[in-house]
Amino acid sequence: MKKSIVLSFAACVASVQLTAGGKTAALAVAPIVPILEEASVIPLYIGIGAMASFVERDPCVCNPNGPNLKDSRYGGVIRFGYDFNNFVGIEARALKTFGSDTFSEVTHYGLFLKPQYHMTSQTNVYALLGYGKTDVDYTNGIRKCTDSEDGFSYGVGFEYDFGSDSAEAKRYDREFDGQGDQEKGWGLWVDFQHLLNNAGNYNTDSNIVTAGITYDF
Repeated sequence: MKKSIVLSFAACVASVQLTAGGKTAALAVAPIVPILEEASVIPLYIGIGAMASFVERDPCVCNPNGPNLKDSRYGGVIRFGYDFNNFVGIEARALKTFGSDTFSEVTHYGLFLKPQYHMTSQTNVYALLGYGKTDVDYTNGIRKCTDSEDGFSYGVGFEYDFGSDSAEAKRYDREFDGQGDQEKGWGLWVDFQHLLNNAGNYNTDSNIVTAGITYDF
């Protein structure tokens, strides 16, 4: 938060002596009142966290009556967002599961519209609605294949802010730093996102849960 305060170089009342017709009068000059410039706001945030993916796939054609193939993996996620106003923002995110030679590895990139509602001064709920590209790599130790899909992706989540503006900042600026009512500082998030629903030869469904720390500028 940045404020520019213009102060008078005269800290106290100055007197100027005027003489006319043998009489002397004192002219008082009042101090200049400080001028406050509107605070500069950057409604931008970044975040880093962990994720768990849950993948379910149709059974192999060699055993069409068998159970669906299921797997869960763990990985990392990063996100970048911008709040246009109190109710809507935009967010980009990228994630990937860790490991190699496992049954299913997930990679995802997406750009989302982020409608949000602030329940209290420190909590808000949001939705993610947008475009995503997801790759799910399979291996059984012998053969490898990849299911890839791009298109509509969605999610829902919750955020909690630890940031707290000073009393002076609240006096001269809006109550919160960010246009999305996010106070400057650290916070937490957790959400659910649907990534992939591929209706190809092997119908594949992929969902994730993410959680992490975020910083609001």
